[in-house]
Amino acid sequence: MLKEFKNFIMTGNVIDFAVAVILAGAVGLVVNGFVADIIMPIVGHFAGGMDFANLKVVLTEASGVEGAEGYVAENAIRWGKWVNTIVNLIIVGFVNDIVMPVVGHFAGGMDFAN
Repeated sequence: MLKEFKNFIMTGNVIDFAVAVILAGAVGLVVNGFVADIIMPIVGHFAGGMDFANLKVVLTEASGVEGAEGYVAENAIRWGKWVNTIVNLIIVGFVNDIVMPVVGHFAGGMDFAN
């Protein structure tokens, strides 16, 4: 049984999948950085200097001294970070829509556009 598992793991499809997962994680970091450091400052500039990452609705203010006994942390809905995530999703979808047909062309005529 161990030999069969080893043969399964060593097949090209499993290794290709593992490489794809690792690359997807790296691309995710690049896209997050692109959105947070390039796109959102531009959007914020045209929205009157607004920093979306810090926008929130505070439900309960923090009380006490942080690190001390009895400290109660702030409870807030951080909707600005959610806006950043939505922009991130839109950019990933847009890039995927552009890149996949090109990849399909070079991968032997596979049609990813439909």
